[in-house]
Amino acid sequence: MKAITAALLTSLVASPLAAQGWIEPMPDGHPGFGVVKVRTAVSVRVTGRIARVEVEEWFRNDGRGLGEGDYLYPLPGEAVFSNFSLFQGDQELRGETMDADRARTIYEEIVRRKRDPALIELAGHGLIRARVFPINHGETRKITLRYTQVLERSGDALQFRYAAGGRYSHRPVEQLDRPIRRPSSSVPLTFRLVADNGSAYRDPFSPTHRVRVSREDGRLVVQPEGTLTGDFTLFLPFAESLVGITVATHRPAGEDGYFMLTLSPGRVEGSSQPRDVTVVVDVSGSMSGMKIEQAKSALRQLLGSLGSQDRYRLLAFSNTVAAQSQGWARPTRDQLQRARRWIDRLQADGGTNIAGALEEAFRLESAARRLPIVMFLTDGLPSVGERDPERIAEWAETHRGTVRVFAFGVGHDVNTYLLDRLSAAGRGTTEYVEPGEDVEQALSLLAAKIQHPVLTDLEIRDAPVSLLEIYPSVLPDLFAGEELVVFGRYRPTRRTHRGDVVVGGQRNGRGESYSASAAFPEHELGNDYIPRLWASRKIGVLAREIRLNGPNDELMDEIRRTALRYGLLSEYTSYLVQEPTDMANVPMGDRRNRDSGVSALASPSAQVGAVAVAAAEQARSRREAKSQMEVDAANEALLLRGHVAQTRHVAGRLFKEADGVWVDLHHKNTTQTVRVEPFSQAYFGVLRALPELESYLREFERVIVAGERVSIEVASGGVETLSARRLQRLVREFRTR
Repeated sequence: MKAITAALLTSLVASPLAAQGWIEPMPDGHPGFGVVKVRTAVSVRVTGRIARVEVEEWFRNDGRGLGEGDYLYPLPGEAVFSNFSLFQGDQELRGETMDADRARTIYEEIVRRKRDPALIELAGHGLIRARVFPINHGETRKITLRYTQVLERSGDALQFRYAAGGRYSHRPVEQLDRPIRRPSSSVPLTFRLVADNGSAYRDPFSPTHRVRVSREDGRLVVQPEGTLTGDFTLFLPFAESLVGITVATHRPAGEDGYFMLTLSPGRVEGSSQPRDVTVVVDVSGSMSGMKIEQAKSALRQLLGSLGSQDRYRLLAFSNTVAAQSQGWARPTRDQLQRARRWIDRLQADGGTNIAGALEEAFRLESAARRLPIVMFLTDGLPSVGERDPERIAEWAETHRGTVRVFAFGVGHDVNTYLLDRLSAAGRGTTEYVEPGEDVEQALSLLAAKIQHPVLTDLEIRDAPVSLLEIYPSVLPDLFAGEELVVFGRYRPTRRTHRGDVVVGGQRNGRGESYSASAAFPEHELGNDYIPRLWASRKIGVLAREIRLNGPNDELMDEIRRTALRYGLLSEYTSYLVQEPTDMANVPMGDRRNRDSGVSALASPSAQVGAVAVAAAEQARSRREAKSQMEVDAANEALLLRGHVAQTRHVAGRLFKEADGVWVDLHHKNTTQTVRVEPFSQAYFGVLRALPELESYLREFERVIVAGERVSIEVASGGVETLSARRLQRLVREFRTR
């Protein structure tokens, strides 16, 4: 547990050399140079497709004499910059811009001189450089950089990117008293983006960070929550159509690409699709006290969310099932008053007749143009009527028709197999409310989310490439105010990789389709958050499949392979405490015994209790992950549950230290390994030819990174030069099977 705690309690070592500007001392400057950055403020103003960026950075001279040097600011390679200006205080500086090729020489020279690879992530970036005036000892000076940037269009959205730095550098707590080889101060950074014509955009979203969105005097304001680190990506969806489609891609050399497709619904104008909403509430004896009072409050709030075209039914069950009305009710004033009086009279008593409640919930049919929804809440196991969860689930799947099912499990005495299977078949979700958590809040949030259907029965109808392994495979309904994010892989099928992505569905009983032009390039290293989010979705789907259908060697191995490949944790990867190649010699049966929680999933009736609820909630969070932060939170949850020993995650891969070398857990001892001398001609040659190695070489001094047919080790005693022919062969074997 000590290793687990240490892995969680990490300190972010954000190098000033990362992606903000820094002051580099002159080669023949004062030996006591000590100019450090103390804070950064970034403000962005978006007008049309132009972003005007202002970066203010404060530097303090903590050295022994005058601080003089060059201010360097790296330019993201994918952006188009113009009209830059640079000031030290009120005095304008004479700065120069360099393209990526010229800048690379400067970056590599600094890396060699300092033997610090913090700068190698900037290979391929341009550079602004200016000589700054001397800063006196103890003095703080502000440097201001202003530039304009043309925003890239991504489907029906504009995409903004900003590299804040400090993305991968983490050190465990037990290492904090050791010397470090790079600047250690974490520099505060504030960020604010304002779009002038706020009405032109729906609410922005970020797949990398949580953001706060507000609208002030017709302007749109976006700020990240907490400290901004790493590559920040923000999408500004246009508000011009009912459904906006955004497509972002990532494709490393030698493999299928990855894509993220986001559907952003606009505001519902006029009447939305009418719904038939059935709310089923457990009122057995175990619901007594605070739970029943919260459930009753939630029912009252839900009544207030009904539209004039909606219909509703209220059901309560214990030993028997009681309905507030036998047929559908309209949300008129009189009907709602009767419903509230019925809710007030609810009392918790008796057993739990889940089978009977579901039978009554599915009894009435809905017209084709109406969206049937069942919200089902229980805190117990079936104890009256049919008690076998598998038989109950099979009956529900056969008789539910087109009903969408959203289930809530309250506490730990619920059968996760039954609830997960109900929602999986019904295009819905299952949420587990921990003991002591607010039942009212959970129900109310869902009621607000599903208030206005925009499109139902969604499907991706066409794309210029072949789309593979899409998650979710069956698209849920699209509701106003809630982006739907889809992850998948793609494979080109013809010469052109650009064309329309077409999404279709039903709206008020009519078929509709929406399209957006998108590019699926042959090689794209931007948007590198996509593969890990795709892998998280895949692991969540496979984990649910195992929970619903029992342990399966093939699925469990696929979870392990995916977790290793993309630097993720799961309840089936506790073997990572072993050496990277140990598990190849461990029989499958022994592996399963080492995997925490798997045995508890052997039968549907056994999926009860805190462990089962935690595993089900973990799988749900994986399946629904929309941002890097959500994936990281899922990993931390597993660390706290003790499923894995200390490892280091960097850029989608997991590494474990062995004899001072950080070893990619995808590496096998039988794989050919090429050792390269750090900071040598061969080192920089490999880095230029394989830019995907930048994150790993920046993070580790000694490391082995696995490729397809060869692994690359960076350590003393390696080759110092590589011929062009040998380098070309190394690249080919690293990338292709």
